[in-house]
Amino acid sequence: MKLTFDGGRSQGDPYVIRHGDTYYMYATGAKGVQLYTARDKYHWHYAGICYSLEGEKEYWAPAVLFHEGRFWLYYSSMGEWETDTHRQRMCVAVSDRPDGGFAFVGELIAPFSIDAHVVESGGDLYMYYSTNDYEAERAGTLIVVDKMLSPTKMCGHPQVVVRATLDEEIFMRDRFRKGQHWHTLEGAFYFRVGDDHFLTYSGNCYQNETYYIGYAVAHGHTDDLTKLHFHKYPDDNTYCPLVAKNDVEEGTGHNSILAEDGHLYLFYHGRDYGTRGTAADVRTARICEITERDGKLEVVSR
Repeated sequence: MKLTFDGGRSQGDPYVIRHGDTYYMYATGAKGVQLYTARDKYHWHYAGICYSLEGEKEYWAPAVLFHEGRFWLYYSSMGEWETDTHRQRMCVAVSDRPDGGFAFVGELIAPFSIDAHVVESGGDLYMYYSTNDYEAERAGTLIVVDKMLSPTKMCGHPQVVVRATLDEEIFMRDRFRKGQHWHTLEGAFYFRVGDDHFLTYSGNCYQNETYYIGYAVAHGHTDDLTKLHFHKYPDDNTYCPLVAKNDVEEGTGHNSILAEDGHLYLFYHGRDYGTRGTAADVRTARICEITERDGKLEVVSR
């Protein structure tokens, strides 16, 4: 379902939280992190750029964690002089409010590092994010997890969570050298139901036909997220999207999930069907409801 926004902006990589009686959506922006607010999840108001830093550009995939009374903003950006997007690196800023006032704290992870999801488990913090593996059989961007020593410091021992296994996850053929096709898994989002652990992710590139949201599952009675062993659903060799293009929308991916009143709401970006290849970024935020049963996820309304 396409959400309603005032103005004609793009909301790539939407990340939604609720604080008090207000919903906050943070989205990718070239000049800073975009912020939108709503009271009902469906009708959104553009609140402007809630964070930017002098000398930086391309603020990708912001995610906000409310922890110990403060709001921690995790995002990737690169210097204004950079021309290679693989110079993107993970940074953190902090504020006492969810709607602005974020102050830069520091760089967390060296390039290439994007698409953070920071979660609390058993009193500790863990970050899921994407980085590159140039030497893998299916070279490309994959998802790892690392424990955090604090909201502003990584343990520094990332472990692979899920990597590309399908041709449908090829971002570009022969990207860096002949015969080496570049794959991409990004946009990780973790949540837990009992001893079932889920990780949704996006495969491929939002401009490509097979771009999709998939998920991996792990089972375990543990709070240490580095000890889990995730497996793609239904298996490594089957292209089985949770969300993909239909006759209404395409370019569907990069989600966050909000649990509310016993329901799971999945926010994602997409664009109206037939706009593939448009020069401008026409991705807009959308919503669907998903359900979990017996270790499986399904879309119940879209």
